[in-house]
Amino acid sequence: MGKRLYIEDLKKHIGEKVELKGWVYNKRGSKKIKFLILRDGTGLLQCVYFQGECEEESFGLFEELAQESSVTVVGTVREEPRSPGGVELSAETLKIIAPAVDYPITPKEHGTDFLMANRHLWLRSKRQHAALRVRAELAAAIRDFFDGRGFTLTDAPIFTPSACEGTSTLFETKYFDEKAYLSQSGQLYMEATAAAFGKVYCFGPTFRAEKSKTRRHLIEFWMVEPEVAFADLYDNMELAEEFVEYIVQRTLKNRAEELKTLERDTTKLELIKAPFPRLHYREAVDIIKKENPEFVNGNDFGGGDETIISSKFEKPVFVHHFPTAIKAFYMKQDEKEPEYTMSCDLLATEGYGEIIGGGQREESVEVLEKKISEHKLSKSDFEWYLDVRRYGTFPHAGFGLGLERTVAWVCGLKHVRESIPFPRLYGRNYP
Repeated sequence: MGKRLYIEDLKKHIGEKVELKGWVYNKRGSKKIKFLILRDGTGLLQCVYFQGECEEESFGLFEELAQESSVTVVGTVREEPRSPGGVELSAETLKIIAPAVDYPITPKEHGTDFLMANRHLWLRSKRQHAALRVRAELAAAIRDFFDGRGFTLTDAPIFTPSACEGTSTLFETKYFDEKAYLSQSGQLYMEATAAAFGKVYCFGPTFRAEKSKTRRHLIEFWMVEPEVAFADLYDNMELAEEFVEYIVQRTLKNRAEELKTLERDTTKLELIKAPFPRLHYREAVDIIKKENPEFVNGNDFGGGDETIISSKFEKPVFVHHFPTAIKAFYMKQDEKEPEYTMSCDLLATEGYGEIIGGGQREESVEVLEKKISEHKLSKSDFEWYLDVRRYGTFPHAGFGLGLERTVAWVCGLKHVRESIPFPRLYGRNYP
């Protein structure tokens, strides 16, 4: 029959006889007509079997068909506006490749623990499939945005000799006879590669050993981290808002069907266009204290605090100039107000929290040496990082965007666990 065809291709093959392979999504019928809903990973297709117009043996096989059995079907493609994808199949033959007996995920309600234990099968369901198609689109959009603007992909290592985001959330492991840690961030390495290439990014998995069971946290998550030489905090915020607008608007355009399946209110996403509002940390605190008077000025924001701020805006909102006391050693202090850093977070709309964190980095080797000492870190672990300042130091800035939290936001998911194929959560690393 020539080249392998998929359901998503069929609009180009109206009137043609085709062979398709996939899995049984559903079936129904009567004595004279049978309907098979086939899925092949690219879409759903209704295959119609009329008794007398298809092979009698194929018609009889319907009694043996079980949900998720793998099958081959042959038939003629015809237009049908009421069907998924606008086409259906006038089917002639049906062959069972392999039966599926007692498939555990049925149309009835299942508990979260059951679904997570069967995540390898839950992925086949319509909503999970749609969410992961959106994830794939966002990942492609992320790469295209940076590749199209002259950035060089320079991936960071997973094994690292030291902490980037604080020692309390490190996964320690053995690296032969030495200690090593799973990467919390590729940022420090991007600072080094920015000195070589000017505009760089990495995109890969990062790890945080947080004993947290909130709907926003994963133990293993993917992060994209651009870094730009000779950029400051304000350049960084401008890049971030252009980036977020691009990936959201492209996903709205290319994954409209999936967002419809997820019942996402896309009118709210259509508003995600630059520029985004910007608040100094002081202004953000004033907003929080009106609804949460217990908040202590100088503290970092909790999830509830972020929701208070984002609820006031229809677009994502930047909070910048976080206090120096709560930021990492590498964050540059504001020269006019050293109690604040040249940092920023971007809070998503609708209570989805921080999706971007970043800012301008400290470029002075003397200041960094002092900060490393104040944070009680081992200077020997950071000699390579200090070399970036010793040999042609330069102002630079960057940020990290968490992919899963962004997927949850764009899809309107209630929990971040549905935004990655196999989530790693506190208390769960199976399957």
